[in-house]
Amino acid sequence: MKAFHNVLIVGGGTAGWLTACYLARTLGTAGAGAAGVSITLVESPEIGIIGVGEGTFPSIRATLAAIGIDEARFVRECQATFKQGVRFNHWVRPAGAPGADHYFHPFSQPSQRQGGPELLPHWLQGTAGAGIPFAEAATMQKRVADAAHGPKRLADADYTGPMNYAYHFDAGRFAALLAEHGRFLGVRHVQATVERVELDAGGAIACVHTREHGALGADLFVDCTGFRAALIGDALGSPFRKMDDVLFVDRALAMQVPYPSPDTPIPSYTVSTAHEAGWTWDIGLQQRRGIGYVYSSRHTTDERAEEVLRQYIGPAADGLTPRQLKLNIGYRDVQWVKNCVAVGLSGGFLEPLESSGIGLIETAAYLIGHLFPFNGDTAPVAAQFNRLMRERYERVVDFIKLHYCLSQRTDSAFWTDNTDPRSIPASLRDKLAMWRCRPPHRLDFVADVEMYPTSSWQYVLYGMEFATGLHPSACQPERRDEAAAEFAMIAKLAGHALADLPPHRALVEHLCQRR
Repeated sequence: MKAFHNVLIVGGGTAGWLTACYLARTLGTAGAGAAGVSITLVESPEIGIIGVGEGTFPSIRATLAAIGIDEARFVRECQATFKQGVRFNHWVRPAGAPGADHYFHPFSQPSQRQGGPELLPHWLQGTAGAGIPFAEAATMQKRVADAAHGPKRLADADYTGPMNYAYHFDAGRFAALLAEHGRFLGVRHVQATVERVELDAGGAIACVHTREHGALGADLFVDCTGFRAALIGDALGSPFRKMDDVLFVDRALAMQVPYPSPDTPIPSYTVSTAHEAGWTWDIGLQQRRGIGYVYSSRHTTDERAEEVLRQYIGPAADGLTPRQLKLNIGYRDVQWVKNCVAVGLSGGFLEPLESSGIGLIETAAYLIGHLFPFNGDTAPVAAQFNRLMRERYERVVDFIKLHYCLSQRTDSAFWTDNTDPRSIPASLRDKLAMWRCRPPHRLDFVADVEMYPTSSWQYVLYGMEFATGLHPSACQPERRDEAAAEFAMIAKLAGHALADLPPHRALVEHLCQRR
């Protein structure tokens, strides 16, 4: 069996270049000595990137640190800002209806002092006080983010801070930074258009044929060709499992909206606002907002969707033309076939909610790097990769659907269809059934295939006002006073955190000036 030494990544963008950088750091490159692996990335100058994936999950910090990009450079070159979570407006009930108009999904974990009681059961029993959301009672992060303060202090080291955080950034600039860094790490960059894929007698990929450089061969091919899936789909025929019976959105309109003034405060969270047939994202970068409407073409028209987007943005949308994207919602059960593995959109896409796209790219790159078949035996590695990725996609589907299926909205067919039990996966229905008498616990989740921690499920579940009938004995009633003291301490410390943490824009400008 032939040993593997050469990797060819077909396609650039975030998927291609993030994978290239991670493999270069994990496996070494041929320039680093005999033990290195030769990594080549081929991309067509004629094919642009989708470029609206401007939100991330906190895992991106470890990824950026692992590939060797310092935080100040990243913030400066990618117009990046900090993301401390997601604010969900009108997901539970429509605008103007009685009751809370939003909830918050923070990235920081609920407070848990060593030896102290778990706070969620006590919150369910009302110990934190009436009407206080769990995310606000158990963490300081909502108060910090609502005040547009950053998650870290000016002197904090790279990728660390008192609050857990991710980023918003310009996707095009991010891909350019990764490309520059990848070339620095020894990745060979070939600009060429792949016209066809040639298979060998055993059905594996022998080479790809390019218009400018002829045939390019490799031991392992990584398909980062986006929705085209030129290798894993067209050439190797791995089927695509559509999830449009669960996740209904299949279109997006996106705009880049300038700030009214250079010193406009920057929100340090994504604002997700529910509408009649989908939701808008609103992301604050350094010099503009990235705003888009994700919607279901079965529940509205493109013309009405543009009206909704313009109404949300207001006069700032005048003179701007939205960019439309068609989304292929679903994933491939088999993302590694013989000597080809898919990363990014070629493997699957589950809509922009909760920034799963880049997180799944990170996971795939990590798995390729650590499962790499140096001896050329791809079968066991492919089986492991496919199982882990398939199970992760299944759990991401459940988590995204959680946001929709618990809505109390009945003002449009989009929302009533989303709460129809027939649209809810059996795996999620089983979770919800268990959580009617107890809250989500870490034992409900398998760490190696979960993208979102237990706390994220808790924040969304109770942000959506799910009812858990907790038995009194389940919350250690003898520790009620301890829990009450902890809730009071969190509220008090939130004021200190506001004094200690700088305004978000000031933090970003400080990092941009650091060299």
